[in-house]
Amino acid sequence: MASIEDAPEHDAEIRRGGSFLEVLLVFLRLGLTSFGGPVAHLGYFREELIARRKWVDDASYADIVALCQFLPGPASSQVGIALGLSRAGLRGGLAAWLGFTLPSAIAMVAFAYGVASWGDISEAGWLAGLKIVAVAVVALAVWGMAKSLTPDRTRASIAILAAIAVFAWPTGYGQVFVILIAGALSWRLMPREQLLPPKPLNLGISRRFATACAVLFVALLAGLPILRAVVENQALNIFDSFYRVGSLVFGGGHVVLPLLQGEVVPPGWVTTEEFVAGYGAAQAVPGPLFTFSAYLGAVLEGEPSGWLGASIALVAVFLPSFLLVYAALPLWDRLRAREDIQAATRGINAAVVGILVAALYDPVWTSAIHRPADFGLGLAAFGLLAFWKWPPWLVVILCAAGGVLIAEL
Repeated sequence: MASIEDAPEHDAEIRRGGSFLEVLLVFLRLGLTSFGGPVAHLGYFREELIARRKWVDDASYADIVALCQFLPGPASSQVGIALGLSRAGLRGGLAAWLGFTLPSAIAMVAFAYGVASWGDISEAGWLAGLKIVAVAVVALAVWGMAKSLTPDRTRASIAILAAIAVFAWPTGYGQVFVILIAGALSWRLMPREQLLPPKPLNLGISRRFATACAVLFVALLAGLPILRAVVENQALNIFDSFYRVGSLVFGGGHVVLPLLQGEVVPPGWVTTEEFVAGYGAAQAVPGPLFTFSAYLGAVLEGEPSGWLGASIALVAVFLPSFLLVYAALPLWDRLRAREDIQAATRGINAAVVGILVAALYDPVWTSAIHRPADFGLGLAAFGLLAFWKWPPWLVVILCAAGGVLIAEL
């Protein structure tokens, strides 16, 4: 957490209060343009919502990211829900999820209905360009967060060590462990400076509501399998399977694939060929990879399938994220105001920067930069974002065109 001398110069510019429609439209644009996977999504969020719109400051954003690393489910979607929640309350959290999720979910269901006649697009030049722009977006996010969250040698060292540790232990559990160690070291070793109280997130969630969400999360996780055993209903079976996946996967992103495969392929709901085809399509759409569940729900054998099956699977896999964010974020917002927690959070925020550095290299860089032309396009995108302050959506379009041009050369 930032000390007084580290405080941003324009704290008064942090903007609060918004509407459902505002949050929906902002996240809809992010949902249409945020390519590159969960870490890239965090970069897009920071550039659009923190650097440009100033919904929260960098320290609060890092606090939210750190919390979501501890929660099972899709971390980038949970960060989006939390940002929408802080902007416009419960309706804002719903609007953020709808805007960020629906574009890719609709695309995946359309693919399930046969739009796969487009053929294999995994090597398309425009897709390569979209991966390259994700490198620039994440690099800009790391650069901006590092300036405000690692202003001294101690925190910079924590960030570097965190990145090295994540390279050595590249799993969701590894990231959680790194964050815990960084927080413990900061709490124990760093001096207790005079600290600014963190800016409240203005969540508008009561303690009773947060507790109810936690109870409902556990009740559904434990109760759905029991209900499934005594009630024969395919819709209930689908909901239980996808809710369990959303509740138990740590790390998000591609980590969800084996869990989904284990739920839908062995029972014969989806063939291996259908699963692989859908996974390939999921690489070409923006937004969260968890919308792969909408495709699976649409191609399920038997009824419900199609749009109804997709809706059940999509709601079920994301419902745990809502319940966990609503349950944990108010408690976290209160805890981070304590002096000892603030001391620990300074190290946690530095570790978040280190985790993003590691992810910038793998998978963001390694999946996008293969030749000098790729690097040149990424460097141009970084310059447009960092120095010319072009909006990310425009840079995304230009990089897609640049990827096509590179592919033709």
